[in-house]
Amino acid sequence: MRFDLDAIAPDIVYKLLVATVVPRPIAWVTTQSAAGVLNAAPYSFFNVMGPSPPTLVLGLMAHAQGGFKDTARNIVETGQFVVNLVPEALAPAMNVTAVDAPGGVNELDLAGLAPAPSTHVRPPRIAASPVSFECVNHATVVTGPHQSIVIGRILAVHVADAHVQDAERGYIDTRSLDLVARTAGSGYARTRDTFDLVRPTWSDWQKRQSPTESVKQGDRP
Repeated sequence: MRFDLDAIAPDIVYKLLVATVVPRPIAWVTTQSAAGVLNAAPYSFFNVMGPSPPTLVLGLMAHAQGGFKDTARNIVETGQFVVNLVPEALAPAMNVTAVDAPGGVNELDLAGLAPAPSTHVRPPRIAASPVSFECVNHATVVTGPHQSIVIGRILAVHVADAHVQDAERGYIDTRSLDLVARTAGSGYARTRDTFDLVRPTWSDWQKRQSPTESVKQGDRP
């Protein structure tokens, strides 16, 4: 079945997107307003976009009552934010911070989470998170009514020592992070069930071809 998205209500489009693009990593974003009020909220329209410069992207949608959420407003006002990752042990606390609280509420307090100071930006990290990215706003694109895409430049990555295998070579024990990801509805996925595939190279691919096929390729004008 084909779905022409321009002809479908936004809530149905949302259901189609989140039911098919799975699993999605969770950005547990901490921000601070210009007045100093802290905010924490999870977003699953998120991923890293490149290493040079190191960038990530957040898709921030409208508040249920309309208007930008505190996260988007704080990023636009201050240009700073932190993306924390979510291990399964912190999933219940993360879920608390997804509450539709009124503006100005500190969700870290609601969830009983301790902040940890950042190095380059004002918003704190979530102390219990195994990975945190300190970011500044590289660019913001407004894609619709109260909907925006934030491209963040990553200034620093904090990884809990227990998960660092070789700091000089950038080796992290990914499995031990025990991160969770978002699926559809109220669903989440664990990242423990993984498998490996070695990416082929063109030279290895050619070596695996049969001698007959190699000859045929070589005889082509």
